[in-house]
Amino acid sequence: MAQDPYQVLGIKRDASADDIKRAYRTLARKLHPDLNPGDADAESRFKAVNAAHDLLSDPDKRGRFDRGEIDAEGQERGPPPGSGFGGGFGGGFGGGNWREHAEGPQGARYRRRAGGGGADFDPSDFDDLFGDYFRQSEARSNGPQRGRDAQYALTVSFLDAIRGATSRLTLPDGRTLDVKIPAGIESGTVLRLRGRGGPGRNGAADGDALIEIVVAPHPVFTRDGDAIRLDLPVSMREAVLGERVTVPTPQGNVAMKLPEGADAGTVLRVRGKGIAAHGKVPAGDVYVTLRIEIGPRDAALADLLRAWTPPGGAFDPRAALLAEIDAAAHASGEAA
Repeated sequence: MAQDPYQVLGIKRDASADDIKRAYRTLARKLHPDLNPGDADAESRFKAVNAAHDLLSDPDKRGRFDRGEIDAEGQERGPPPGSGFGGGFGGGFGGGNWREHAEGPQGARYRRRAGGGGADFDPSDFDDLFGDYFRQSEARSNGPQRGRDAQYALTVSFLDAIRGATSRLTLPDGRTLDVKIPAGIESGTVLRLRGRGGPGRNGAADGDALIEIVVAPHPVFTRDGDAIRLDLPVSMREAVLGERVTVPTPQGNVAMKLPEGADAGTVLRVRGKGIAAHGKVPAGDVYVTLRIEIGPRDAALADLLRAWTPPGGAFDPRAALLAEIDAAAHASGEAA
């Protein structure tokens, strides 16, 4: 038996459509089989989350579930014991479980006998009461009906999102879809695969698959529009002498010459090695922030620095910082 969809998504019964979507996205990203290989429990919960979202994201299905007309699997619930035509046709309709009055299509009414043993009705009333209902239901069920759209979340690697790739999506029922990822795609983008959703009925078109892309973070690169940013460790020698260093980019490694005497925090640009979103030419740039690392302890270097005297005398790298603090304190005192 399927779990209560509200409990599966961890939401209240009066949750809004946005609450439902937000809870689904969070759980789908956490439990996706691609992020939990070999974890049967995560796979089972992922399927339950998709089923719960499928039911609650459809206003009609959600309303019918809330009214008790369908169960958590979307199946029609049977009539309660003793209701409807229960007890067979012997002695008329089934006794005291019927309401005093009931209404059918177009306001038609029937009434049970006060004694409860049978029903006061003419056989022709039965056709008037239910005939239209059954004919209309049959017409609806036999008419063309487009398949429902299906919604999924697909997590892709940072580099696949930057370069473009084909990624495989595992559906809750075990089927797979191969999804073409355009170069430069961003998290939150929804791709539509036409005809890959629910099946249409009686000749109608199949629904679509709506794939929301989730881009996994990268340990080195961060995205800034069409640009890429990264921190690049360099040695003191490379920074002081302005040597050539290797810079990684999403498009491969490139060589870059540092300016002589480069400071930590200096930002340098590598042109055209960023993101080529939507076929943009040239691609965005890569911005490199230098981080100077001294490296292992070196006695010879320490002796050299002790004997070294900066041009123009002693150099205090904090002088400007302290001057700014003093100026701010002075201005604050004048304002008081």
